[in-house]
Amino acid sequence: MLKTRTNNQIRVPEVRVIDEDGQQLGVMKTSEALSLAQERELDLVEVSPQALPPVVKLINFDKYRYHQKKLEQQQKKKIKKIDVKGVRLSLRISEHDMSIKAKKASEFLEEGHKVKVDLLMRGREQAHPEMGFEVIKKFLNFVPNYATEVPAKRQGPFISILITKKTA
Repeated sequence: MLKTRTNNQIRVPEVRVIDEDGQQLGVMKTSEALSLAQERELDLVEVSPQALPPVVKLINFDKYRYHQKKLEQQQKKKIKKIDVKGVRLSLRISEHDMSIKAKKASEFLEEGHKVKVDLLMRGREQAHPEMGFEVIKKFLNFVPNYATEVPAKRQGPFISILITKKTA
């Protein structure tokens, strides 16, 4: 968060002043605005430092800081976090196990997550990657409403594919 300047930290010759009710008091010297703030027992808080002249407000700084923190929390709540969930298969997976894992992958997609499907090939299985790609295709037939982000590719002993929910 950007450091907010208050009272004597404001070092510009002129400022545009807004009072506690939101009414503009106009452009005045910083020293006059400070004395006005002290007279009303409030703080002079810089709310828009980029403006020419900078905009300051006569408010209680603690209340202002509390309000800013609440706004930040509200903005954090609105951000949707997307995770990449993983599903692991093997070359010798049965149809039933594959359907259960596909059902779980579908649940992840419905929740709005991405799903990375990894197929682990062990030992001599690595000599036949085409069989692994077949298992991945078969798995994707079990998953409804998916879209592939990246085509299936081999990375060492794994064949991986990243899928997301299909958008309309």
